[in-house]
Amino acid sequence: MSIKAGMGALALVVMALTGCDQSKAELETTKQQLTTVTSERDALKSQLDAAKTQLAAAQQQIDQLKATAAAPAAAPAPEAAAAPAKGEHHAKSPSVPAGKPATAKEIRKEENKRSNTGGSGM
Repeated sequence: MSIKAGMGALALVVMALTGCDQSKAELETTKQQLTTVTSERDALKSQLDAAKTQLAAAQQQIDQLKATAAAPAAAPAPEAAAAPAKGEHHAKSPSVPAGKPATAKEIRKEENKRSNTGGSGM
């Protein structure tokens, strides 16, 4: 019986060692997969950080463009403040605010002023 017991023990040791070899191969494969997944994660994090940086720069440009677009609307237009060209001084009444169309009544009123003062309205 001692031979049978020795053979049984030897068989258990061989199976245990064989099982460890399989586990070791599986462990190495898992480590390799972990390394690959970690590298992919780091690359994706880098892409995300770059995208966030680009988004922040684009948002800053949008804010600047909005500020630039709002600034001319708040300031008076330089065309309205400019003196009328030759031949245009009777077309629009200077007493009418820029951007508001002159009515016939306002035009007649301005023409009467000019004819009473004898000047050209300049």
